[in-house]
Parts: sequence; structure tokens; C-alpha cells
Amino acid sequence: MSLSRQCLLQLEAVACAFSNEHFYYSLLHMDSLTHIVLGACIGEAVAGAQLGKRSLFYGALAQSVPDVDFVAAFFLHGADNVVAHRGITHSLLFGVVATFFLTWLVKEKIHKTPLSYRSVFLLFAANIAVHLFLDTFNAYGVGLLMPFSNYHYTFNVLYVADPLFSVAPFVSFLFLLFLHKSHHRRVHWIITGIWVSAFYLGFAVVNKWIVNNDVRKSLAAQNKPAVFFSTPSPFNNLLWFVVVKDSAGYHTAYRSVFDKGELTFTYFPRNDSLAGRVQNQKDLRLLKDFAEGYYTVENWGDTLVLNVLRFGQVVGWYDPHEHFAFHYYLNYPAQNDLVVQRGRFEHWNRESVKAFFRRMLGKREEREPRNKE
Repeated sequence: MSLSRQCLLQLEAVACAFSNEHFYYSLLHMDSLTHIVLGACIGEAVAGAQLGKRSLFYGALAQSVPDVDFVAAFFLHGADNVVAHRGITHSLLFGVVATFFLTWLVKEKIHKTPLSYRSVFLLFAANIAVHLFLDTFNAYGVGLLMPFSNYHYTFNVLYVADPLFSVAPFVSFLFLLFLHKSHHRRVHWIITGIWVSAFYLGFAVVNKWIVNNDVRKSLAAQNKPAVFFSTPSPFNNLLWFVVVKDSAGYHTAYRSVFDKGELTFTYFPRNDSLAGRVQNQKDLRLLKDFAEGYYTVENWGDTLVLNVLRFGQVVGWYDPHEHFAFHYYLNYPAQNDLVVQRGRFEHWNRESVKAFFRRMLGKREEREPRNKE
């Protein structure tokens, strides 16, 4: 069997996997899994000599502390839940308070650790700081200055579930879990788990710089406004979604680090006039603030929909006129569970996945857009 045929079959298998509902929901936990395994590696680095393999547990626990906001989903719904996620528990104030409180709790109340105050403090401080730092690199962002500011800070460098970022700490965690606590290779796996991910993050930053530089040149050549953002497409940092803002709407495009020439844009009007028909103005206000100026309002039949463009587009590399991944039903607020996730893999199939890989490698294809219902 030829190499090209093998690659084609692998792509088809990936496409089938994306259509599997269990695969879809498992991706919702990849972000948490990344924090857990990276936290375990940091825990081993800080406290492995004193705690042995228990340091993996303490590190994973410490790294997961900011995600305690998941409990909000049990009593907050709709726009309130969207805004609460990665809010106060991802703030600098919470990080400082949680570090001091957990250090006091472990040393004064639990009394079952040989670690010094300094080591316990470092264990929690390092993991919580790394958690907040990493979460600023994907599209959701974090409310670093809450409760003094509701702004979500984001660098838009990593997709929320990037397997190439997660694989090194995951493999390292497995080795640290099964190797004997005195094995001489444990230090090697600590370094691998932490520094390979750090290198990959730097690689993503460089790719974003390349893409942004190309976008600026293209905008200048086309006399378009220079206000824009770029964010990685799913699972990689080679293909980027670009949104350029003007006074009435947005120009969108995809840019691979391997692309040559100017960008080809598709225009979406903001449609602010439709917002006046929304009865729930509170949700509308919260979502506009959350969108940070990048939103559109659309009519889908009898439903008003607000799109937040920061989360990308549904297979936009395959059909540039597709819907946006984050779409909120303004008329039906109770129908917005998993609003951030539900559009991510809509219309992923064999053809769109193959087009995704081709586009990632800088190969452009012209096709007629699919008729949307």
C-alpha cells in the first residue's frame, strides 16, 4: 500500500472518530487532563524527594484548584454560566488567597506531610500560577483582575485541546507513576514533561507572530482596517482563524504558516439592528462584554442567534460562509448548555477533515459553499 493511500485512510479514520459522540464529549475533558498531568510533573519536581509518588497527587490537585468553578454549572445557566467560567477562580486575587489558605490547611490542619511551609507554599503557588498562565493562551481567556475588572485576558496562542502540547506531560506522568520512586530516570521524565510543553508553547508563539505579520501585510495591501485577532484552528497551531474588524462587521479568513500571497476574506455583518428585538437584554449585555467587540447577531428561522467570533468557525477552512462555533440562542436561553463546545465539531466529516489537513499544510482549494439551512 502506498504512503499516500495510508495517509488517506488515516484521515478517513479521524473523520469517523469526529462523528462519534463519545469522542466529542471526551474532548471536553482534555483541558482538565492537561492541567492534571502537568501539575503532577511539577509536583514531582517540587516535592518528589520528600513525598515520593504522593507528590504526583498533590501536584495534580494543586493544578486543578482554579477549575473549582465547574460547580457554577450546577446552579448557573445560559449567559451567567458562560461569564462565570474562568472568572473569579482564575483571578490573581483568588490565586494568592488560595495559595496561602491551602498552605495553612495542609500544615496546620492535615499535619500529615513532611514538607516545610516553604515547600508546600511553592507546590501550590507554582501550580496555580502555571494554570492561570496557560489558560491565558487559549480563546476563552481568564478574568485575571476580577472582581475589579470583568475583562478576560487571552493571547489566543493555543487551542483549548491541543494534543501536541499535552502529549509530553501525559507520557511523563505515566512513567513517573510506574517507575520506582528511586529510579534515576525520574528526573529525565520531569524535565521532558515540563520543558517539551514549554518548547511547544514557544513554537506556537512564533507561528502566531508569522501569521500576524502576514495578516498585517495583506491588510495594508487591501486597504482594510488593521484591527484584528488570530486564533489557532482545532488541535494545531499551523492553521489560524483570522478576524478583521471594521465599523459594521468582520472580515474572516484562514491562514496557514505555509501560505503564500494575500489572504482571501469573507465578510459577516454585525447586524446590531437585530439586537433591539431581544427581550432578554441582560444576556445580550453579558455576551457582548464576553465577546470583547467580536460578535454578530443573526436570524435563524424564528431564532435570534448571537455569535462570539473568538471561538472560531464551523469548518470554515472548508466552507468560509459557515456558522460560527459559539452560537447562543437568545430566544431560548435554556437551550444553551455546552454553548462553547457544541459547534466545535459540527459538519466534521471525511471531506472536511481531509480539507482541514490539506489547508493546514498551505494547500488552497476553491469550492462552492454548502447551502446552510
